[in-house]
Amino acid sequence: MPEFSGHVISLFHARTATDQGGLLSGKNPTAFNPTDPLRLWIIQVGIIVCTASLLSLGLRKMRQPKVIAEVLGGIILGPTAMGRIPGFTYRIFPPASTPYLSLVANIGLVLFLFLVGLEIDSGVIKRNARLSASVALAGMILPFGIGAGLSHAVYKEFISPDIKFTHFMLFAGVAYSITAFPVLCRILTELKLLDTTVGIVVLSAGVGNDIVGWILLALSVALVNASSGITALYILLACVGWTLLLLFPVKMALRWLARKTGSIESGPTVFFMTVTMLIVFGSAFFTDVIGVHAIFGAFVAGLIVPREGGLAISITEKLEDMVSIIFLPLYFTLSGLSTDLGLLNDGITWGYTIAIMVTAFAGKFGGCMLAAHYFAGFNWRESSTIGSLMSCKGLVELIVLNVGLSAGILSPRVFSMFVLEALVLTFMTTPLVTWLYPPHFRRRIASTGANFDNVADEEGPTVGKHPPPQEGEFRMRFTVVLDKLEHLPGMMALTQLIQPAPLPIHERNSSSGLEPRPSSSAQTNHLQHPISTEALRLIELSDRVSAVMKSSVSDSLLLTDPLLSIFRMFGQLNGMRVAPALSVVKFEDLAYSVAEHARNYDSDMIFISWLPPVHDAFNGLAPEHYHPSATPVQQPIALPVTATTISAKSPLSTNPFDILFRSPNLRTGVGTATPLGMDVSNSVSVTHSQFVRGVFSQATTDVALFVDQSTVDATSIVGGSMLDGGGMEQHVFLPFFGGPDDRLALEFVVQICANPRVRGTVVRITKSDAVAGVDGEEIAPMDLARLRPAEEGKNMEELNALTMGSDTVYGQQNTETRLQSETADNIIWARYATQQPPTTNSDSKSTRSSASSSARSQIEFKTLTTPIPLHAAIQQASDAIFSSFTKLVVVTGRSRRLAVESHRRELKELMNDHEHVGAEVRKTIGDVATAFVVAGVGSGVVVLQAAGAGGID
Repeated sequence: MPEFSGHVISLFHARTATDQGGLLSGKNPTAFNPTDPLRLWIIQVGIIVCTASLLSLGLRKMRQPKVIAEVLGGIILGPTAMGRIPGFTYRIFPPASTPYLSLVANIGLVLFLFLVGLEIDSGVIKRNARLSASVALAGMILPFGIGAGLSHAVYKEFISPDIKFTHFMLFAGVAYSITAFPVLCRILTELKLLDTTVGIVVLSAGVGNDIVGWILLALSVALVNASSGITALYILLACVGWTLLLLFPVKMALRWLARKTGSIESGPTVFFMTVTMLIVFGSAFFTDVIGVHAIFGAFVAGLIVPREGGLAISITEKLEDMVSIIFLPLYFTLSGLSTDLGLLNDGITWGYTIAIMVTAFAGKFGGCMLAAHYFAGFNWRESSTIGSLMSCKGLVELIVLNVGLSAGILSPRVFSMFVLEALVLTFMTTPLVTWLYPPHFRRRIASTGANFDNVADEEGPTVGKHPPPQEGEFRMRFTVVLDKLEHLPGMMALTQLIQPAPLPIHERNSSSGLEPRPSSSAQTNHLQHPISTEALRLIELSDRVSAVMKSSVSDSLLLTDPLLSIFRMFGQLNGMRVAPALSVVKFEDLAYSVAEHARNYDSDMIFISWLPPVHDAFNGLAPEHYHPSATPVQQPIALPVTATTISAKSPLSTNPFDILFRSPNLRTGVGTATPLGMDVSNSVSVTHSQFVRGVFSQATTDVALFVDQSTVDATSIVGGSMLDGGGMEQHVFLPFFGGPDDRLALEFVVQICANPRVRGTVVRITKSDAVAGVDGEEIAPMDLARLRPAEEGKNMEELNALTMGSDTVYGQQNTETRLQSETADNIIWARYATQQPPTTNSDSKSTRSSASSSARSQIEFKTLTTPIPLHAAIQQASDAIFSSFTKLVVVTGRSRRLAVESHRRELKELMNDHEHVGAEVRKTIGDVATAFVVAGVGSGVVVLQAAGAGGID
């Protein structure tokens, strides 16, 4: 029995867990353990990714690609810099851990070459083969010859005689002649050259160059791995046979599978992705075992994926983040770890390094420039730009160099020389192109294709340019910005406001051509000419490859983008001409892109939207129906009745900035209020406000921002009253303080009130310290918000008296600018308020002699003198809501610049009564609009800025 018990005890001893060596056991977590390398691998990945990300933040300001940051990070972590710290390399990057890093990096490299294959569109070559073929061939032959010539001297000086010269010559020639197509695509997109004649040729030539370059690399690897010439021939034939197998039968089978599984219509399914990944790694395995590098098989696998329905872009979106965040930095950091710039320690080495840089750039630049000028017919400036772009090396050459280093063809010293050359040539591409090809020299392609006979950027918009709208003339051309799906309802609501009234059937015009802008003489017939809009779809250009791919297929996106499709159908249902447009730019260029498209389209006004309120299903609060307060609470100070209550809010309206600037733990349900004066602001969506302010600042035309305060509860929507003829009646409220933005707002209200379904109330508010009644009696504080209708036929002297107490400032604060502003305000007020036709006549046709007169019949004009203008405006707007129970839209001028009055003190009181919003809100929409947003009045607020009021924000 002792034997049995001893055996049982020994079993338990054998099952005892081995020491894991953590911090609690006193072990060093960075110690490398071959049986458990995960801990050190995580540390290595963290250091690599953090270093590359920090470097990319700085290099991004210089418009440099991320690959430079990744390689520089590897050089810094390698023997050049951090490796000189005693114990750093031994602890963080011990030689025994390199195979694990290399395995993961090569898996990422295979996936990256698959993405490169997905990015290549063979149709680009077919469409521009005539012009790009000469550039691509010259950009391969001349650099290959120069590289082969210089390789002889480099071989004699630095390469061991054990390496065959022909092998080294092949790798040097390929490194000289190859172009980094992925980096080239990003540079073209960031510099907005994809739709230029230069960009089309460079993109097409880069595709051909990239394909030929990978074929040459595969041939070079096959020759290096072959023991004899006949073996190299067998390797080459096997590679060609496998490529043909993938390009024809496998490609057709993959297309059939994509259609069968619905991947083309609805995106790649799990089964389709599984089959695709098996093909990728199977192809990489086959090309690797026959003697060609695995990356060639992955590249060919990317070429055979169907492009229909944006399938290639969808697959890229599923893979790119992991590849670009983890895998690629590992691979290029390994390149940096193998790069020791300390080996460039003498004059001869630096002389050859500079010679490699000069000859590599001269071969690419000279060959492509000469071919573009003499064969493609470009001028010298455009030819030089093409040569500069084609000289971009980037990550493709680094892959070639790493293959040569792993094959033993390149020594560490020569490898470091070529890595430095690749970094310098890639770094200088963007600034050189910017200097050679500024925007005013660029020639855009026509809508019918690249005819290469178009005018430069600054000349094009002047051709057939419409005159700007005159004062009092209706605006008929609009640029509608569509950047996010949640902005679409707001854009539809704002566009619906400017829709003219439908004509009778016998008067409808069936013409489909674009009508000229109606002049002032034709304004009476403006209803016969539908408005025209440009639906501008904005896509932010991120660091993802899929964003670049979308920009290169913008023509197809114009037809398939969901936002454009929805808005196009909305335009058709409302008889509105919609011209779709698409722009893929970086975030900092979004505002400039909007302003540029508006200028090119010759728009009268730009429409943008703010994020609408969305109920947060994760905060545990369900939407509640609105129940207005029964009785307003009066305060001892001279404030309007509703100044300290939330009863001014329209049913189911809520502050749209709650979701943007409110702390999550302070959010409330719809229809509930936060404690009075509570600060609920944060900086959740400051970036979007920066975009909106950028549009206000850079736009050279009028801008309208729609702040959506409605909700999705259709059963309680304000404005449920229907007209007899069908349709929903709306009410527009404008507090008129004066200034260019308020004058634009008044004209905008007059235009939208030409529609009989829209009625308006315009209140001219003058701020003063004392108010006298008609008979000289002092008005009680609680009566300050009571308004009196503007008397019909009031003369100009009486109108001038209304603004004597105003502090109107335009530009510099002087008497001249004040008088000019007051005069302009009085003139436009007199034009609309004093010529108002009688509203008692039920036959509207007999009283409307023009569109503007019919609009005035829909508008009630009032005047008000009060020391608390914001409170009074909110009181009147809330009265309009509950008296008519119609959908109320508030229209205000932004007045961030050249403002008539300063409302900051009164706005602060409103925030203390209701809730605080961030300073970004006030800076974006102005004080008056902020007051209505804080009080929650209206289902929407339209903030307008007149052309020329932008600038420094």
